[in-house]
Amino acid sequence: MKLAPLFALTALTAAALGQTSPPLTAAEHAAGWRYLFDGTSTDAWRGFKQAGFPAAGWVVEEGTLKVGKGGGDLITREQFGDFELSLEFKCAPKANSGIIFRCDESAGATWQTGPEFQVLDDAGHGAKPDDAHSAGALYDLVKPPADKVVKGAGEWNQARVRIKDGVLQHYLNGRKVVECRIDTPEWKQKIAASKFKDYKNFGLLPKGHIALQEHGDDVWYRNIRIRDLSAPMPGEVTLFNGKDLSGWTFFLNDNGKMHEVWSVDNGVLVCKGTPAGYIRTEKPYTSFVLKLEWRWSPVTKKEGNSGVLVRVQEPHKVWPKSIEAQLQSGRAGDFWNIGDFQMTTDTARLNGRNTRHTHANERPIGEWNEYEIIVNGPDVVLNVNGDTLNSAGECAVIPGPIALQSEGTEIHFRRVRLSPLP
Repeated sequence: MKLAPLFALTALTAAALGQTSPPLTAAEHAAGWRYLFDGTSTDAWRGFKQAGFPAAGWVVEEGTLKVGKGGGDLITREQFGDFELSLEFKCAPKANSGIIFRCDESAGATWQTGPEFQVLDDAGHGAKPDDAHSAGALYDLVKPPADKVVKGAGEWNQARVRIKDGVLQHYLNGRKVVECRIDTPEWKQKIAASKFKDYKNFGLLPKGHIALQEHGDDVWYRNIRIRDLSAPMPGEVTLFNGKDLSGWTFFLNDNGKMHEVWSVDNGVLVCKGTPAGYIRTEKPYTSFVLKLEWRWSPVTKKEGNSGVLVRVQEPHKVWPKSIEAQLQSGRAGDFWNIGDFQMTTDTARLNGRNTRHTHANERPIGEWNEYEIIVNGPDVVLNVNGDTLNSAGECAVIPGPIALQSEGTEIHFRRVRLSPLP
């Protein structure tokens, strides 16, 4: 089973049918995605230091947003802090442009306040793949890897920019090419060593516009989507209120008591880890986008094991019939099939009841991680810290609680919420 970004298949299908931008699926909408440019409307954009859309330089052409010479940079009318942006770009030979983010209009150009995902025809400029000014780079600050995949002039590339809790990620054609923190002294040192050292507030704004750069060359953009990672998902249901365990019940071995294993500390749900068992939602859920964050104790920094169980079935025991999204250190993104739950995964990574993730993508022990678990009818997708690590199909579509495991080691949870799907 081949993994793909949430929107990739619908985008490819729409392109094959000659449509402009594909409609959002129910899962995409629930996850918070919306269009900034859908192939027709430019309402989300205006010119840099202009009240409206540029009168020249930028045009809508066959479902794309094309920039040529003149018109200046294009910026979003809205400003964004933590966000995930996805789009496709195509360069003319030797073309240059950029996706600039968290910029404002206090300086003479967008790039003087906002960092840039470089858009470039690498071959036309003779740029090495791992040059800090090549396609996908965090311009002049972080290089992409030498084995990145970039398509040449006249071909479409897929770009994604994600900022969440101080971590910036660039993706090019489905692969992560940049990851760095932008809230540390090291980040300020990078800026001080770059061409941006003399620009006040460069790379330091907590939120700002997203800009598409006009560099005098023909570049096309399409399928421009965004989700605000600071905002609630549409129809969001808070499962953990940050105060107490309202809405949860439990099962624990050895006659364990919920309040002796699970507690709340400054908005964080703390699990002691023993005895084995789980807390589960009082309500059942069938299809949803679930988001939560977890970390291992920042004090003990002890690695451990836990998991998120979805579509939990009775009888309640250790462990109940369900689909487990693994949280074991180094294995987050694995599936465990518990109780012969009906599901199909990639046989190349399947070993008994376990389906290994495609790659590891966890933060260091003691730091927060994010799980996005998309349970959509017969399909389940596991995203960890922005990367899709696993998917399953043909899953039994049956309602059941969502559970968080107590499995031997202290683990913390926060921001546990979901957006229901039809």
